[in-house]
Amino acid sequence: MTEGTLEKLRILAESAKYDVSCSSSGTVRRGVKGDGIGNTVGGIGICHSFADDGRCIALLKVMLTNYCMYDCAYCINRRSNDIKRATMSVSEVVEVTMEFYRRNYIEGLFLSSGVVRNPDYTMERLARVAQDLRTVHRFNGYIHLKSIPGASRELVNQAGLYADRMSVNIEIPNEGSLKYLAPEKDFKSVYEPMGYIRQGVLENTEDRRKFRNAPRFVPAGQSTQMIVGASPEHDRDILKLSSALYATPTMRRVYYSGYIPVNTYDSRLPVTKQPPLVRENRLYQADWLMRFYGFRAEEIADEQTPRLDLDIDPKLAWALRHPEFFPVDVNRADYEALLRVPGVGVKSARLIVSSRRYRTLTMQSLRQIGVVMKKAQYFVRCRELTTGQGVNELRPEQVRRLLTAPKRQKPDKNEGQLTLF
Repeated sequence: MTEGTLEKLRILAESAKYDVSCSSSGTVRRGVKGDGIGNTVGGIGICHSFADDGRCIALLKVMLTNYCMYDCAYCINRRSNDIKRATMSVSEVVEVTMEFYRRNYIEGLFLSSGVVRNPDYTMERLARVAQDLRTVHRFNGYIHLKSIPGASRELVNQAGLYADRMSVNIEIPNEGSLKYLAPEKDFKSVYEPMGYIRQGVLENTEDRRKFRNAPRFVPAGQSTQMIVGASPEHDRDILKLSSALYATPTMRRVYYSGYIPVNTYDSRLPVTKQPPLVRENRLYQADWLMRFYGFRAEEIADEQTPRLDLDIDPKLAWALRHPEFFPVDVNRADYEALLRVPGVGVKSARLIVSSRRYRTLTMQSLRQIGVVMKKAQYFVRCRELTTGQGVNELRPEQVRRLLTAPKRQKPDKNEGQLTLF
């Protein structure tokens, strides 16, 4: 690689860091000995994040270009910003990816781009990168491509034949706010390529039922990203949109990115010194409840509480708002009821259901299973926990104070003693 290519890489990698919608799970591409480079095994793809099995995996996350024809208020790469600009050719992106893979720096590629000339021109170049990696270099590692809003169905379908996952960022969860902050965009241009990907996956599923060797189309599904804090939408609005997206068969992840004040001069944007990281974390916790715990968006953030509580997690907040649901008898309650107990996770709920077949569960049993008894003790019933200390007897306000009280610092054992060096 030349110095010029490395300088472009530095600029474009810096521009790509604000896109968090790169997940790695859900695909398997096995390398064949003597035929192909790269490998994605165990249902795990590649990116700079934690995989389903807990390991941290590496991905080259870069943009094809940070030139852009749009002037979105919240984007660092908007055309009116005076920043360093660079563009890599298709061959340069392919060369960098292969060189980094051979040196064991990365295991795959996450490629996005600013929109230049028109959406189809940009989408065609993204598709060519994936095609060259697969067909010319026989690269079997993970590839995640951004689908450009407004791109044609033919180009989206072409890219989907070579990418493991594709994503289209919604960015702003309300179309009115999107038009205010990004007048050149609308929801139609975002949802159309989402529909192309979804339709392509469904058609490919039917093809593979008939023809075993039919090429796979976006086997890891699609993802999207919403910016939190750049517009006035409530958490309830965001979660309802996420719930609707998860109802579609190909949406795997919705990512939430706290608004980073990169364009403080724009009066349309809120004045803030740092991104709302706590709110972002609460949205991820709420998202987890919808995906794995059977909660509905309307339950997590209802009409009376449209914003998530920043001091406690959404599951505990729901439990304190619904004390009538508790206590839950861990020796008799069904699996769905156990999932609603603060301090009980998916794994511990399954262990409770299987363990109580052979013994009566106690507080010690629950601790051994992995239940966080600091929270759960106010919401469950077992042999030691019967009445008098639950959320109904102590009242939700008191339970909240007990669980949010600051931790007492342990006294220093060496305090007051002379330390010799």
